[in-house]
Amino acid sequence: MPDFDYFNWIIFPLLIFCSRLVDVSLGTMRHIFVARGFKKFAPLLGFFEVLIWIIVAKQIFNEANSWQHYVAWAAGFATGNYIGLILEERLALGLQMLRIITDQACEALVKELTAGNHGISIVDGQGSQGPIKIIFTVVARKNLKQVIAVVLKHNPTAFYSIEDVRNAQSGVFSSTKDHSFFSLRRTGKQQ
Repeated sequence: MPDFDYFNWIIFPLLIFCSRLVDVSLGTMRHIFVARGFKKFAPLLGFFEVLIWIIVAKQIFNEANSWQHYVAWAAGFATGNYIGLILEERLALGLQMLRIITDQACEALVKELTAGNHGISIVDGQGSQGPIKIIFTVVARKNLKQVIAVVLKHNPTAFYSIEDVRNAQSGVFSSTKDHSFFSLRRTGKQQ
C-alpha cells in the first residue's frame, strides 16, 4: 500500500488557499481604498497583492497537477473577497453623507446633532404629502450607526439615505477624530 501524499493532498492546497486568501483580500482592500480616495496606501497594497499572486501562480503552473490544487485556488479567491469586505467594514474608513427627510418637528434632532458637533444643513422642501425638512450631515463612517440611532430616537419615521463622500473640507466635523487605520489622510479632508 503506497504512502499517502500529504504534500499534494493537504499541505500544497492549504498553501495555495492561504496565499490566494491573502492576495485577494489585499486586492479587495486596494480597490476600496482607491474608491474612497486613499491614494497613498493603495499602491503598497497593490505591490504585495501582485507579489503574492506571481509567486503562487508560478507554483500552481509548475506544480499543480490535480483537482484539489484548483479547488484550493478558487476557494482562496472566494474567501479572500469575503475577508476583504469584512476588513473594510471593520475599518470603517472615510466619510458618508447622511440625508434625513422628515415631515415631523425636527428641533430636538437638530439640537442633539449640533451638540455632538455634527455640522448640519437644513433645507425646506415640498414632499408628495406636504412640507418637509431635509437635513444634511457629513459623518465619519465609524460614527454613522450612532448618528442614525439619534435620528431614529427623535424621528423613527424619518426617511434617510447614505452616500459615500470622497472629499470634504471647510466644514464642521464631529469632535471624534478619525484615527482609523493609522490616521490615513485623504486629499481635501480637514480636521
